[in-house]
Amino acid sequence: MQAMRPSRTLTRAQTRTFLACFLGWTLDAFDFFILTWCLDSVAQNFHISTVTVTDSLFWTLCMRPVGALLFGMLAERFGRKPILILNIICFTLFELSSAFSPNFTFFLVTRALFGIGMGGEWGVGAALAFETLPAEGRGFFSGILQEGYVTGNLLSGALYGIAYALVFPHIHGAAYLTSWRALFVLGTLPSLVVIWLLAGCNESPVWLARKARVKEISAPLLERMSGYLTYLPNFIILVLMMSAFMSFSHGTQDLYPTFLKHDAGLSKTTASWVGILANLGGLTGGICCGALSERFGRRRMIVIAGLLAIPMIPLWAWSHTAVLLAMGGFLMQFMVQGAWGVVPVHLNELSPAPVRAVFPGLAYQLGNLTTAYNGHIQAGLAATLFAGHLRPVLAWTVVLMGCAVALTTGLGREAKGADLSTV
Repeated sequence: MQAMRPSRTLTRAQTRTFLACFLGWTLDAFDFFILTWCLDSVAQNFHISTVTVTDSLFWTLCMRPVGALLFGMLAERFGRKPILILNIICFTLFELSSAFSPNFTFFLVTRALFGIGMGGEWGVGAALAFETLPAEGRGFFSGILQEGYVTGNLLSGALYGIAYALVFPHIHGAAYLTSWRALFVLGTLPSLVVIWLLAGCNESPVWLARKARVKEISAPLLERMSGYLTYLPNFIILVLMMSAFMSFSHGTQDLYPTFLKHDAGLSKTTASWVGILANLGGLTGGICCGALSERFGRRRMIVIAGLLAIPMIPLWAWSHTAVLLAMGGFLMQFMVQGAWGVVPVHLNELSPAPVRAVFPGLAYQLGNLTTAYNGHIQAGLAATLFAGHLRPVLAWTVVLMGCAVALTTGLGREAKGADLSTV
């Protein structure tokens, strides 16, 4: 109950802004995870292997730093709100174009462009949210904001299960009206709601205060870039930390639907419900650990959650019934997303005010870049060493990355309670 108290301190304008940022990140993740549920269908449609299809995940993740830098710098110059709206419009259009790909090459291009749009949303949205919200209960809000990613994953699994159970069996028509293509089209519709919410939001009060400093906001590009170099040492440390985080989350999520259907032998509908329960665990863990970080500190909660994921491996990967797999998925993602729930506030508190729209988002997405080939590597190792079985690869991913998250976070610094209203 104490953790919930900060939510009642928000004004109406703050609530709308936070909801818009949360839903923007939810939509971003929703559009990305639709593909992870459809890897086998896309492979069948384009007559290629599932391993080859994971190249599309690679290019999406690979291009996200470009979006973080591009949209982040635009947000420092023109404001958080208009650039966030532009960002959402861009990745929605690229998602829609993916649905009408005539071949796999075109599909790869659209997924790379989607990655640019996806890469910009987190940093700009987090800056707008934390520069608008009160300092009290910042960790609680961080947990909710980050779990927009899990919510998007959860909704994509729900849409996948409902579509294959209730809709697609009764549709008989052209390829562009069925299967994964229809899911991609449906995934773009919620963007209208997010854009409407953002249109009624206020601009970041911190950015508005900085706008008065015309010289700072309007400085030439080379001058601004040289200023960014002063933050390079801390930035590199955060990139290393985010690389571990990205391998931790993507390594337990991207190929897990494929594992459930092929290794565990679950039907598409049953696999989707197991995935939904796993994401409910992630949603719960992110909010709980984010709130607890207010009391126990950012680093301590991340380290605890990262290490506690390791004992969940047997139930998560070696269970043989849907019920036990669902329990394992819930507990695993509780820990994985529990660590992640602290990330938005931790990165924003560590970021200097002049680069808050760039610094966290770029570190976040460069972590994605360094681990962008993980899905391909995991699928390749399973095919080469374990006769296509993903179980041992997923298990070792948790062991190695859980320790890496704990180590890189524990050795870093903390700025809990930093003043984010500083101009």
